[in-house]
Amino acid sequence: MFKEEQSFGERFFGAAELGDKRRTARLIALADQMSQRPGGSLPEKFVQQKDLKAMYRLFDREEVTHEALMSPCRNHLFNEVLPERDGYTLVIHDTTELEYTKRESLSELGSIGNGWRRGFLAHHALLVCPETGRVLGLANQILHCRPRKKRKRQTRAQRTASTSRESRLWCRGASVLPSSRKLVDVCDRGADTAEFLQFEANSGRTFLIRSKNNRNCWVGHDHGAGAEAKLHEHLRSLPPAGTWELQVSQRSELKSPRRKGKKRKVIRQQRTATMGCSFAAIELKLSRGRTVPPVQLWGLRVWELNPPPGQEQLEWFLLSNHPLTSFTAAWQVIGWYERRWIVEEYHKCLKTGMNIEDYQFTSEERLEPAICLTSIVAVTLLNLRDASRDPATENRPATEYIEAEYVEVLSSWRHGKPHMDWTVRQFVWALAKLAGHLNRKGDHPPGWQKLWKGWREFQAMMIGARIAKRKRCG
Repeated sequence: MFKEEQSFGERFFGAAELGDKRRTARLIALADQMSQRPGGSLPEKFVQQKDLKAMYRLFDREEVTHEALMSPCRNHLFNEVLPERDGYTLVIHDTTELEYTKRESLSELGSIGNGWRRGFLAHHALLVCPETGRVLGLANQILHCRPRKKRKRQTRAQRTASTSRESRLWCRGASVLPSSRKLVDVCDRGADTAEFLQFEANSGRTFLIRSKNNRNCWVGHDHGAGAEAKLHEHLRSLPPAGTWELQVSQRSELKSPRRKGKKRKVIRQQRTATMGCSFAAIELKLSRGRTVPPVQLWGLRVWELNPPPGQEQLEWFLLSNHPLTSFTAAWQVIGWYERRWIVEEYHKCLKTGMNIEDYQFTSEERLEPAICLTSIVAVTLLNLRDASRDPATENRPATEYIEAEYVEVLSSWRHGKPHMDWTVRQFVWALAKLAGHLNRKGDHPPGWQKLWKGWREFQAMMIGARIAKRKRCG
């Protein structure tokens, strides 16, 4: 939608090597069409039957693989996007399940969920701007299938050497990233494994991992000369280095106890919480013996100082190799971790917005590149929302960023006549109006779901406007 020197497909897939330049041209055209109509099923994304058939024929080629599509996108981000940035760039890692249980012809899929469902574990690495939260692109995607056969009893060494271990997804997802301290790997508790911590310590990048395990550690960076302690207990013993107010929304969820037992319903009340943080230099033990050297890190605790009676205290433990020597540095790291929620929105975007689990492919070889293409295009849905909220662009004339034809058609629908002086914010809010957003002063800004629904309606409006224009010209 927004003006660019190159189209979306040209930027991300222009360097794709598919054995024939005509296949690359077709891939670029398909990516541009999908970015214009991201929502719905494949027949809804590609309205013309010839375009839908062209997509199926393209994915039938053995040269068109998941890696063949992922590689040019990754190279574009690393070679063109990252060099233009100053400061830090977040790489948010997370895994989600993609279910294709009803596709009986997909025989190689692994179990997901409670064991009887089938599909992929999709591990993603998203490049995100820490200041604005804008998604720069998808740096990596791994589609993992769990083994269908039950494993025989294995020794510890055999389990460690197994290539099908899900814990290896974190290392595999980060292995393609450049070694730069300006890249920050942000991970949830699933990444708190000795293997991944050791991998990140030797990666040359900055990292931030939420701690799950209360590991043994030495206090300070004195090569094992400091006092021995438990990580979480040591951080809990420290006074807050600073405090701030946090608006906590109401939430209801089912939580499992640590040991066996029924899930219990936990209701979190809406409130203004007073938060504090403490941090310390530590040397983390990654093995019981001395075979693996300890890793020098900083531990950070974020917690609610005075939770209301009957409410569960908010508390997080974070591990990072970014020096935490002041409250200002700790505050920066906390802001990085707050951006981790973007990857959850991205997964919702894939499943709810892009309908990626509804694809009807009959083989894994055809399905995997389709998942890759859809996953790369899904970034446009998140950026559509961010464009209307960016203070640098929201009050600028819409025609500076959006095609004049789009502004003319949408403003004519909204007001009965063209308003070419519209701002970017007015254009995007009118787009949400097409999807039922009321546009009242007290309403929250439209989210990506409203915007992609409005964008889909607007595309139909543009087709009608262009047909009417051709008739007038004729």
